[in-house]
Amino acid sequence: MTATPDLYVRDLHGSLQDPVLGSIGFLNEVMGRYPDAISFAPGAPHPEFVRDLDTRVLADRFVAHLVADRGLDPARAERVLYEYGPAQGLINGLVAQALSGDQGIHADPREIIITVGAQEALLLTLRALFRHPGDGDVLAVVDPCYVGITGAARLLDIPVVPIREGAAGLDIDDLAARCGEARREGRRVRACYVAPDFANPGGARMPLGPRHRLLDLAAREDLLLIEDNAYGFTAPEDDTLPGLKALDTRRRVIHVGTFAKVGFPGARVGYAVADQRVGHPDGERLLAEELADLKTMVTVNTAPLAQAVVGGLLLDHGRSLTALARRKAERYRRNLDCLLDALDRHLADGLPPGIAWHRPAGGFFVRVDLPVPADINLLEVSAAEYGVLWTPMSQFSLTGRGDRQLRLSCSYLDPDRIETGVRRLATFLRKEAVA
Repeated sequence: MTATPDLYVRDLHGSLQDPVLGSIGFLNEVMGRYPDAISFAPGAPHPEFVRDLDTRVLADRFVAHLVADRGLDPARAERVLYEYGPAQGLINGLVAQALSGDQGIHADPREIIITVGAQEALLLTLRALFRHPGDGDVLAVVDPCYVGITGAARLLDIPVVPIREGAAGLDIDDLAARCGEARREGRRVRACYVAPDFANPGGARMPLGPRHRLLDLAAREDLLLIEDNAYGFTAPEDDTLPGLKALDTRRRVIHVGTFAKVGFPGARVGYAVADQRVGHPDGERLLAEELADLKTMVTVNTAPLAQAVVGGLLLDHGRSLTALARRKAERYRRNLDCLLDALDRHLADGLPPGIAWHRPAGGFFVRVDLPVPADINLLEVSAAEYGVLWTPMSQFSLTGRGDRQLRLSCSYLDPDRIETGVRRLATFLRKEAVA
């Protein structure tokens, strides 16, 4: 290190001092220091689903599709994998077929953009919708909220308004109140981020009635809904609910999805359905096309080879997201049941007052309420002395509501590790979570 810094953090963008941006790196660092600890921290897919993955075979399957279904000659089809490719994507048609057949989302391929994970889709959407800082437009998010959306808003200097979360997810009455409050202050709630199915980290699921109410509110208030559907696939097939986009008749919803959970995260392939019409002096364009223009200045395009592998997965599963996700969904439902059962057995007796856990019906995560702050210091004690890791909920909240909660993820672990981890967690809580 030099005696005099070349740069000062005060001269860099303010987001670099935001603790949310460093939260994931911190958890990875703690996991690296305590490799023998059982970690309930990462919300990552289970590694068993990539053990037999043959990316070359899947890419070849997609190349064969380009030849048979799109009429490309074999040499040209092969070159597609190694060129830049269109910014809007290569597998839009396959994604459109899957969304139509599985989720009732009927989108033209031109209304879809393929992105570098769902995170890029969120960033591009926010960049397009929010004109410039200080114009009075704000983003509403449920509190607690996925850090990817609040972090993206921070990067773009977009003001964020927290909305209460209840047992049924986002509190629609509170959102309506915040819209009215913004109007009285000369501002506008421009968009609202919502994950109606087993949100990260809250785990709540919005019933059908409130979904319709939310869409009606969006129409009345002239706001757009950014729907994140990362965990909806974990619902039992006989207990599915239509997503907001499937119910959307007024083009109020921008639907964001990812192949990280139903495919594999290393591909970094996500998508957005953005069918809104954008008026120009010389006509109309689709919002998806506008997002593609932004993408050329961010990532240029989503890697064609990664898209080909994901396309091959869809083709091998009958062009169906449901079929692709079925075995994974079964594994995650078993893991969630295992985690809740272990909590019930090991934390049933002898706990300090104020400890309780939520019971989501799907997704990857369970929240635990504590009578003491679930902060970094407590996490260090948990890892070093009890061999168990978890995620502090404070990083997900804009209001401090998560300061006395921790999040447990069940997706990455096998049942025996979940059992051992909960036993360690129970010992830790009995000795350390004392008000």
